[in-house]
Amino acid sequence: MSATIVLQPQREKSLKRHHPWVFASAIDTITGRCRSGDTVEVMSSEGEWLGRGAYSPESQIRVRIWTFVKDEPVDNGFFMRRLEQAYALRKSVINFSSTTGYRLIAAESDGLPGITIDIYAQVAVLQLLSAGADRQRSKLVWALGKLFPEIAIYERSDVDVRKKEGLEPLTGPVVGAPPTQVEILENNLRINVDIENGHKTGFYLDQRDSRARAGYYAQGKSVLNCFSYTGTFACYALAGGATHVTNVDVSAPALTLAEQHLTLNGLDPAKASMVQGDVFEVLRRYHEQQTQFDMVILDPPKFVDSKASLTRAARGYKDINMYGIHAVKPGGLLLTFSCSGLMPADLFQKIVADAALDAGRTVKIIERLSQAPDHPVKTTYPEGYYLKGLVCQVAD
Repeated sequence: MSATIVLQPQREKSLKRHHPWVFASAIDTITGRCRSGDTVEVMSSEGEWLGRGAYSPESQIRVRIWTFVKDEPVDNGFFMRRLEQAYALRKSVINFSSTTGYRLIAAESDGLPGITIDIYAQVAVLQLLSAGADRQRSKLVWALGKLFPEIAIYERSDVDVRKKEGLEPLTGPVVGAPPTQVEILENNLRINVDIENGHKTGFYLDQRDSRARAGYYAQGKSVLNCFSYTGTFACYALAGGATHVTNVDVSAPALTLAEQHLTLNGLDPAKASMVQGDVFEVLRRYHEQQTQFDMVILDPPKFVDSKASLTRAARGYKDINMYGIHAVKPGGLLLTFSCSGLMPADLFQKIVADAALDAGRTVKIIERLSQAPDHPVKTTYPEGYYLKGLVCQVAD
């Protein structure tokens, strides 16, 4: 028998709008035995059934809702249906003949809170970030194996957020013997993905469309690619006709892989430079030396990890954009991004505007970019929208 969570009066509004989170402060009473990861029933103070979700006693998000359908049990069939629905969407938005790396499950946006599944050719990388997701691992793996019988599965549940759920990091093979590196296609470009040690699940699939736009804009331009990681923005830029690309990243192994990506795609290594160093310091040096480029790409890691850090992060975004703007030749382009979900889009635009004022340059936004369509945003879960990008023309 499932335990029952009863909410305090007037705290059911978000659930009635099908937002999938119940915070600890909204709970009045708990009846029945309730362990971490257990499936529980959620009721209003007036006895109305609201949803069925996973209980997490260590997290401020105390319940994550699996289903708002009363007669839908959280069993093998539940996970099979969710995966089938998600795969149907991906088949409609991705050309699998030219792209073999994509996000299959985007957590709450695909009705599976705390679960991320990325497909890299014949390997699925699984990331379980909540107590409920961790408890349901076997059902999820079963459904994934049914949907993709030939695929190997690797787990990368090594993200800090698991600590908030009372969970330890967990990585390694789950099904089959997946290789540590997998080659995928992305818009016919060849990319090596390090599923064992790479960022996130191995690669930033969400920037696929932005990389393509960068390739479009790069024709005939010198390009500075900041926070370059494994250099895929550079590959798109050179394939799109850039005259030269400079990759800047603090990681030597990432820059080595960036060099390999040039060779893998038959691109001229003489048209690329690799600069190892802190991007902030490198940009300051370029400013002092009055070094400028036709196009600058700023794709930094997430600066905001909590609401409390938003002000500090805003300063970081402002500084990096000010120096990025300094590095653009008059009439050139700045492609700037924030992958911080807690950074509102309007605030990010204001930060870029303030950076332009501090740089003494006139900046016009000519295009807005966002996460690729295999990272959908459910209307009842606006937190699923996290990646903001601006293409800007920088004048004198």
